[in-house]
Order: sequence, then structure tokens, then C-alpha cells
Amino acid sequence: MKNKRGEDAGLSVAADTLICSNLWTVSGVGALRILLDNQPLPTCDTVAINGKAITAMDTAGAWLMLQLRERLEVAGSQVVLEGFQPEHHRLIQYIAEQCQGAATVAPRRAAGSVAAWWINVGHDLISFLAFIGEVIVSLLLAVRSPARIRWREILADIYQSGVKALPIVGLLSFLMGVVIAYQGSIQLKLYGANIYIADLVGHSMLRELAPLLTAILVCGRTGSAYAAQIGTMKVREEVAALETIGMSPVDVLVLPKLVSLIIALPLLSVFADVAAIFGGMVMANSELGVSFSAFFYRLEEAISYSTFMIGISKAPVFAAIIAIIGCYQGFKVEGSAESVGQHTTISVVQSIFLVIVVDALFSILFVLLGV
Repeated sequence: MKNKRGEDAGLSVAADTLICSNLWTVSGVGALRILLDNQPLPTCDTVAINGKAITAMDTAGAWLMLQLRERLEVAGSQVVLEGFQPEHHRLIQYIAEQCQGAATVAPRRAAGSVAAWWINVGHDLISFLAFIGEVIVSLLLAVRSPARIRWREILADIYQSGVKALPIVGLLSFLMGVVIAYQGSIQLKLYGANIYIADLVGHSMLRELAPLLTAILVCGRTGSAYAAQIGTMKVREEVAALETIGMSPVDVLVLPKLVSLIIALPLLSVFADVAAIFGGMVMANSELGVSFSAFFYRLEEAISYSTFMIGISKAPVFAAIIAIIGCYQGFKVEGSAESVGQHTTISVVQSIFLVIVVDALFSILFVLLGV
């Protein structure tokens, strides 16, 4: 293909050398990209890219040159640039410095390979563990020096994530208690065991469903808000501004959210327990004729203090998972509203997934401990 000056943007192979020629400019970037994708490359240990025949190069051509170099490096070759005019070489170096080590577009076969996917997963895992370590260090420093704790932000976030969540948590927990009691009443009627509806609702809601349901609601409501808030701050470069003035983004943005949610989620779980028991009690009275006093009496006999505490003990762990993942995904946002939406969605999905996994691990642990 020819550019506006009628010259072909060329790329040819001679032994262990790639010879680039003519115009490497934006006017022929489409043809250059097709040429790069279709050109078979040498597989030597050392490959030279010769740019002596390049008559003109702009930033688009320099960018494609960096892609070509990375493609060869991914294939395992050491790349040497030779013959380039000084101004072309300086331009390539300038573009490489502006990238600051960011990966250029890798060849399609590598991007879609299983190995590349596992490498990306490994990098994400290492980054997430490093973030957790940074949060733990900041938390320990805050415990050692309470003056570092931002109490005003913590109280404000307890109001946002806790108090404002009471209506939706109470309503859904009440309805869940109604559903559990209604489904159980169908079977209990068959055996004349109406009074045991209190056992069913109490054990299922207090030990398992109420804290889990509350955590899932908070994942969607609060975890996503954390990711969106920090992500928007990154887009506006407010996080960079905090670092510039010597303030730690983890101390300012993460710790107040983590502490407030660890406080708020157990309290929301208690409220969910009460709402669920009330819903089950209403349904037991209407469907099975179990009076409120009889329901409470049986509930007191059937439910021990340990059952209640097992459910509540999960809440701080769920809260830590939700807060850390929401903040981590917020910090991963890069430069656009689309990125904010993408990482907000990822934070909700990952939080719900990990909350359910950890809840399953808790169940296995409690069985092994006999509680």
C-alpha cells in the first residue's frame, strides 16, 4: 500500500535483520499495522532492526516500531536498533519513556493464550496481596498512633454505609423470614410440627442467611460506591494530588472505609436477624396459628447464644473483604469513565464471590470445630 507521497512503507527480512524503509508516518499507519501483523519474523537469539532506509517517521511510526520490538522480545529475541537517523532514534526513545514501561499491543496469539491469561492472573494476585499488606501496615500504625485515625470520616461513612442501609436490609430480611417460614410451614403442617417453625427460621436466618444476605446487599450498595468514588478521584488526579502533598491515599481513603464497615456490618446483621425473626413470626402466626408468645418461647429454647454469635462473627470478615476489594478496584481505574464503570462492576462481582466462598469456609470450619 502507498502513502500520500506514493512510497510503500516497507518491512523486509534478511537473515537475522529486519529492514524498515520509506515513510513510517500516520498517513500509512493502517497499512503498516497490517504489514506488521502478517510479516513472519526471524527467531534468532539476537535480531537487528535496521532503520537506515526510513525517510520519515512521526509518533505513530515510532509507536509501531515499539510494538515490533516488543513482539520480537516476547518471542524470546534480543532486539538491537541500528542505522536509524538520530532524530528518529530520539523519537523512539521519547515514546518509550512516555510509556514508562507500559506494555504495548502484544501479538494476538500471545494475548489469547492460556499462558498469558495465567500471567495476568498472577500479576493481579501479587498486586492485590501487596495492597492488602499496605492496608495492614497502615492499620497497625493507626492502632499504634490513634491520632492518625480520621474519626470524622469514619463516623460519616458509618452513616452512609450503615444507617442509610437499614431500610433495604430490614425489608429484604423481613421478606426472607417470611419466605423461609412459608416454605417450611408447608412441610411442618404434614407432621403436626407447627411449633418447630421457630427452629427453622431461627437457625437458618441467625446462623447463615441474615449475615450473608446483609453482606451481599452491602457488596452491591457500598462496595461499588467505594470503587466508584476512588476511581473517580483517580480520573480527576485527586489521588495523585494527595501523594504530592505527602498524604498516604491508604490512610485517607481506605482506612476510614475499612474501619467504618467493620463496625457497621455486624450491627446491620443484628438488625437483619431481628427483621427476619419478625417476618417468620408473622408468617407462623398467619399460616400455622403459632402465637407470638409461643414462637418466642420456642425460639428461646431452640436457639443458643453461640448460634447467634456464629452468624455475627462472620460479619467483620465480610466487611473487610468488601472494603478492601472495593478500594483496590478503585485504585486500579485508569483515565476514563469507562474504566470507572468496569472496575466498579468487577468489585461487586469479586466481593460477592469471595463473601460466598469465605462463608462456605466458615461452615466447614464450624463443622470441624463441632459448633
